[in-house]
Amino acid sequence: MVDAPVSTTAVLPTNTSTVLGACPHDCPDTCALVTTVKDGVAVKLQGNPAHSHTAGVLCTKVSRYIERNDHAERLVQPLRRTGPKGSGQFEPVSWEAALDDIAAHLRALQTDPETIVPYSYAGTMGLVQGESMDRRFFHKMGATLLDRTICSMAGGEAMVHTLGAKAGMRIEFFAEAKLILIWGSNSIASNLHFWRHAQAARRAGARLVCIDPRKTETADKCDEHIALLPGTDAALALALMHELIVHGWLDHDFIANHTLGWEPLKERALQWPPSRAAAVCGVPEAQIAALAQAYGTTRPAAIRLNYGMQRVRGGGNAARAIACLPALVGAWRDRAGGLLLSSSGHFPVDRAALQRPDLLAGRQPRTINMSTIGDALLDQAKPVKAIVVYNSNPVAVAPESGKVVTGFAREDLFTVVLEQFRTDTADYADYLLPATTQLEHWDIHTSYGHTDVLLNRPAVAPRGEARSNAWVFRELARRMGFDEPCFSDDDEALCRSAFAPGAIDYAQLLEQGFTSLALPEAPFAEGRFPTPSGRCEFFSARLQAQGMDGLPDHVPNYEAAGSSSEFPLAMISPPARNFLNSTFVNVTSLRAIEGEPLLEIHEADAAARGIEDGAIVRVFNRRGEHRCRAEVSRRARPGVVHGMGIWWRKLGLDGTNVNQLTSQRLTDIGRGPTFYDCLVEVERIAPSSSGREPG
Repeated sequence: MVDAPVSTTAVLPTNTSTVLGACPHDCPDTCALVTTVKDGVAVKLQGNPAHSHTAGVLCTKVSRYIERNDHAERLVQPLRRTGPKGSGQFEPVSWEAALDDIAAHLRALQTDPETIVPYSYAGTMGLVQGESMDRRFFHKMGATLLDRTICSMAGGEAMVHTLGAKAGMRIEFFAEAKLILIWGSNSIASNLHFWRHAQAARRAGARLVCIDPRKTETADKCDEHIALLPGTDAALALALMHELIVHGWLDHDFIANHTLGWEPLKERALQWPPSRAAAVCGVPEAQIAALAQAYGTTRPAAIRLNYGMQRVRGGGNAARAIACLPALVGAWRDRAGGLLLSSSGHFPVDRAALQRPDLLAGRQPRTINMSTIGDALLDQAKPVKAIVVYNSNPVAVAPESGKVVTGFAREDLFTVVLEQFRTDTADYADYLLPATTQLEHWDIHTSYGHTDVLLNRPAVAPRGEARSNAWVFRELARRMGFDEPCFSDDDEALCRSAFAPGAIDYAQLLEQGFTSLALPEAPFAEGRFPTPSGRCEFFSARLQAQGMDGLPDHVPNYEAAGSSSEFPLAMISPPARNFLNSTFVNVTSLRAIEGEPLLEIHEADAAARGIEDGAIVRVFNRRGEHRCRAEVSRRARPGVVHGMGIWWRKLGLDGTNVNQLTSQRLTDIGRGPTFYDCLVEVERIAPSSSGREPG
């Protein structure tokens, strides 16, 4: 049964209408939106009550989206740099002049197009404004390819090598589970609509366990919190397997018929008794044993896995180890059992039609990993001469940002930035082009939390001279002389091409703003995993062929807690609750809630360093230093500090943020970043002036 669409005519004043849309931000909830427009101005934004996953509810961040859209500091005209790189000094310029000059610079580099680098990610999750005309443009040029791995690839590839796809249980069925492990996720802050299902399950008697180094807001609301050390999740998962084996809490039929590699996995897991894992994870042995018993004897049991736990050296192995657990106990048999990291693998997106890789015409350009952009911009052997940034703020979000800043400050680097605001990266642009917001353009969205496709219609006219990303790349293509018909597709046509004909009900999308994929309630109840073997692959021959261990294992951090006397504290950098990556940092009402950049530190670590609550501290390692205010907090465990992010650098005390300290080293699987694999020391440099009580 399909819910009725939101009416666009009922009891609305004259000159008032409602427009259906979708939240564009990097969040698994992908909410359906309803914007009320009066006399051409957006006056109200709400969640679409007809969309079951949104249910009329928006997070605090997106509920302020009109404030962001109408912000006094919105970029509303193209700008050209007049001062030194990073100074933020610009002058207005016409679109015609800006695009002509940009095209001339790019044309001059066409003899060696790999010197041109596109840099984009999830500033919008839309398929049109995020990965359509831009990809066509850079493919036609033969520009360097960007390995877009800065968020989720370690865990995503782990799912592919274990379950066969980035797929899992459906989010709505968590409400029926009797045990939910919330692993590496602060769901209240980053997955609000899942939390609604978890709360429903708890009201029906389910037990909720939070596994996270930080005592998050979600941990506060769960029945139990397991505060393991960063990067030790695989050790915990292997110890759970050990207990499942020795106590016989296994579904032998499911293992025999629907898994591959059971005997070698069993041998490895038996090397991990709870006592060994307790020493590695820094948690009580009894807590591990009790968790294993609960998981092995409760049905249905569900795991909501999130991306925090895979941002370490062994993140891919850890995600693989956790993904093996549901098959061991047969949790997949129940629609309320199994695991979900991402649902994105369910969507039949026609990326070849959107991105047109055929325009490469057989060329194989080099690839640069977006997490190592700092090193890439400083590489003189194969220099980057031009970079086009859109849907991202690399100066703030990329690791080891001291190098990133140095690279973007090169006077010989031609930099174009498509943006809505003057971010840290925008300050380094040669041309700064005003981009539309979600209320101003067409787009189409999948989700990595639920299984609906959403359509976004423009609700209001663009502010000033703002233009969509797709429009900019169409115009550049015209100036470059690219005459293939695909460069004439308008934004709505791109929405229609995102899925092959018949893959989704586009008429339903137009009518109600969303449409649901036809999927089984329990995807792997009968096995049939989309792996080469058709089974859940405890052992992956594909990984072995790449020279890696075919079995999941605990891979210690590059910078493991307790391994350095010089830098004795492990630092993770979880997102501040009211920001999303570096988006919303400049929304006044949200920044007022967050206050200022903070480092959460346990009272014992603070006392040992003479740090009182509210003191100004220097956080440092060999990569750099960052100054901020300390919060002596119950949310931190001994030996671990939390640099809350991601603040714009220009809003910090010393023009830096926590990524001054993070590393460009990559994960074991998926070439992902290792933001949470970071050792630091902290010292007090100024006393408190706040008079606050400890958090």
